[in-house]
Amino acid sequence: MTDLKARIRHVPDFPKPGILFYDVTTLLRDPEGFRLAIDQVAAPFGDRGITLVVGIESRGFILGAAVADRIGAGFVPVRKLGKLPSECVRATYELEYGTDSLEMHRDAIDKGQRVLIVDDLLATGGTARATVDLVKQIGGVVEGVAFLIELVALNGRTKLPGEKIHAVLQY
Repeated sequence: MTDLKARIRHVPDFPKPGILFYDVTTLLRDPEGFRLAIDQVAAPFGDRGITLVVGIESRGFILGAAVADRIGAGFVPVRKLGKLPSECVRATYELEYGTDSLEMHRDAIDKGQRVLIVDDLLATGGTARATVDLVKQIGGVVEGVAFLIELVALNGRTKLPGEKIHAVLQY
């Protein structure tokens, strides 16, 4: 995993002072690194009978769609409020200062369908928790929640009790 970590740019003080941003665009532009990252995110889920991958806006779209292709599943986007054209379900979650919401089409998942949720980063766990709630609200079965990066000190896993969590890289 050191090879993957070496391909991720670290940007200090972004988006605000004191934050170290892990920029995965440098990994994504590298064909070998991108392929290896997708292999590692998908590895534990290829034989779990997953028929849909749910990707969280926006880098989760990139990783999730590639993982879906790799494991032979369909893809469903979870978007910020007001970005989807059909009837949606919504989950609101807490931010450091205020709240935010995510939406998914109400008909995106069939009852009982086995789902893998993918995003680039697990930090505090709010967006992942909201996405798990959306999937379950419309009857999906969450088989796992997968991330390229986990910021361990932020304890995001604590917001996902009982979920199978897979993180390729940990900082």
